[in-house]
Amino acid sequence: MSQDDFELFKKELSDVQRLKNDRVNLHQSKEGPSIAQQARREAALGRKPNVDPNYLSTDFVEPVLPNDWLEYKKDGVQEGVYKKLRLGKYPIDAHIDLHRRSVKEARDDVFYFINGSLKRGKRTVLITHGKGERSHPQAVLKSHVNHWLIQHEAVLAFHSAQKHHGGLGSVYVLLKKNDEEKQINRELFNKGLGKKL
Repeated sequence: MSQDDFELFKKELSDVQRLKNDRVNLHQSKEGPSIAQQARREAALGRKPNVDPNYLSTDFVEPVLPNDWLEYKKDGVQEGVYKKLRLGKYPIDAHIDLHRRSVKEARDDVFYFINGSLKRGKRTVLITHGKGERSHPQAVLKSHVNHWLIQHEAVLAFHSAQKHHGGLGSVYVLLKKNDEEKQINRELFNKGLGKKL
């Protein structure tokens, strides 16, 4: 740095004052990390017992095409509920984006994201997997997500998202109620305070 540059630098910084507290965190979140962040953290830290609890398989996955709709509904899910899911009428309680994730990373992300969402009482979540038009073979991640969602015991139904939520590159997922929500419904129903939710 030349002497002129140094003098200019000193002049520009002449009115700068030292901070009294150097421990300021301007980005402190009161809500804590999102479910997606927690899922990735758990997967990255390898918080897995000796036996991997993640039962989602990668053995044989039926391929889907980039422009295929993903759709699935377990027996017992009412048609009106499924239609509302398909049309994106439920509020999205949590979201995870799998772009730039390997199949192995995405497998853990999906498993822990769904489990974390279920534990927190989230019912409708959005998973962005991308269409996979530029991957070789095409739609690898999309095909795996389709396969995993059918396998996951907490998933009642899923359908490709509406355009404003990512279209064919995302999927709405309807999760079953957790035990706490089931208990609340039982109590309400048994007391005659209302119909089943």
